[in-house]
Amino acid sequence: MPEYDAVVVGSGPNGLAAAIELARNDLDVAVVEAKATIGGGMRTAELTLPGFRHDICAAVLPTAAASPYFSTLPLDEHGLEWVHPDLPVAQPLADGDAAAVFADLDETADHFGEDGRAYRKMVKPFVRNSQALIDGVLNPVLGVPRSPVVMARFGALGARSAAGLASRFEGERARATVAGAAAHSITSLDAAFTAALPIVFSTLAHTSGWPFARGGSQALADALASYFVSLGGKIHTDTTVDDLDELDARAVLLNVAPGGVASILGDRIGGGFAQRLQDWKHGPGVFKVDWALDGPIPWTNELVHRAGTVHVGGSFEAVAAGEAEVMAGGHPERPFVLLAQPSHWDTTRAPDGKHTVWAYCHVPNGSNVDMTDRIETHIEEYAPGFRDLIIGRHTMNCAAIEAHNPNYVGGDIGGGAFTPMQVISRSAHRGNPYATPLDNVFVCSSSTPPGAGVHGMAGYNAARVVVDRMFS
Repeated sequence: MPEYDAVVVGSGPNGLAAAIELARNDLDVAVVEAKATIGGGMRTAELTLPGFRHDICAAVLPTAAASPYFSTLPLDEHGLEWVHPDLPVAQPLADGDAAAVFADLDETADHFGEDGRAYRKMVKPFVRNSQALIDGVLNPVLGVPRSPVVMARFGALGARSAAGLASRFEGERARATVAGAAAHSITSLDAAFTAALPIVFSTLAHTSGWPFARGGSQALADALASYFVSLGGKIHTDTTVDDLDELDARAVLLNVAPGGVASILGDRIGGGFAQRLQDWKHGPGVFKVDWALDGPIPWTNELVHRAGTVHVGGSFEAVAAGEAEVMAGGHPERPFVLLAQPSHWDTTRAPDGKHTVWAYCHVPNGSNVDMTDRIETHIEEYAPGFRDLIIGRHTMNCAAIEAHNPNYVGGDIGGGAFTPMQVISRSAHRGNPYATPLDNVFVCSSSTPPGAGVHGMAGYNAARVVVDRMFS
């Protein structure tokens, strides 16, 4: 490989964001990707039947649409088109009821009835200051927040548990909505900081939305790659990096999990940094199912038909019980299922009249238990006749998830366990969170701030550190 100013290992959202930012600073940059297709967690493929396009990992992209960095890039000129569903998210409940978050805050508050006032009080200040909130959440705490009042308010609420946040509400709709959003943390809902997710996700629903990328998440990866190449960048696929000596570059950025960092750097590091890489904790894994359907899911409640994302979990108590069982090493009979139905609004996903559906549930890290029947039974509870529509199915257990992307260790798609210490420090380095003991090697994976999600901010932030330290 020829010498570059910088080489980025890994072509997920953070790797591509880092590469773009470096190239925008007139550096000679290459991205090295082990797989044949770029994108990391943004890849799309025909997993079930010809003509049915399924997102392999990320499908719904609220943090991408809101990303402070992606919003500065001309991605629409490189083929990216956002598709917004009628409703951002819904959650079917017992007796044919459903909770829904509408794009409009007031409509959502009205839907929550007796809890409408409490919901407005919780969310409205952040909707009014949404950019300040997103900037604060998606940038590492390296100094005084740009909007200290907004972030102080968010910290006071978000540091609580989801169970504590749900106690503000009386009705099942609002409480279930808190549970569904908080379950994205992949931990128990009585854990600290799980209240942050309902606040952030509701704010996004009422501002930039919960969209899909037309054609699949691969379209976002392809747009990022296209823009990077237009800046003079180079991409090398089917290229595995096992050791730092394989890279001839002034700076190296590793978009890989802590274990991968330790492997690539080998005995060049030691002491506390090496130990912290070894001690990094991974969270539960996921079991994923993609379906090709002969028609739309026959949800009992019309609001669920209209939602791009569906949280299949029932009441707050039901979701909390299932997530607690996973954290205790079990496999719930009625797992919380995160489901997306993009083909209602994106006709490129399936042949005419057909549909694609994407879903996963949480399982203990490394689990090999097949959750297909439990997932389908839970969906069928709210959509009788669902199974009759299945014409194709593709499943991935934890091992398959990790084989698809080695950063998903044991099926952990979050880059690490959602523990208070890892939420706060989210780095193996005691100083700058993107640095290593080697002056020219940096880390930009989702195991660095701000953590999981398709937003590219870890990559952008790491690239800024590289530019400031080595090329300014």
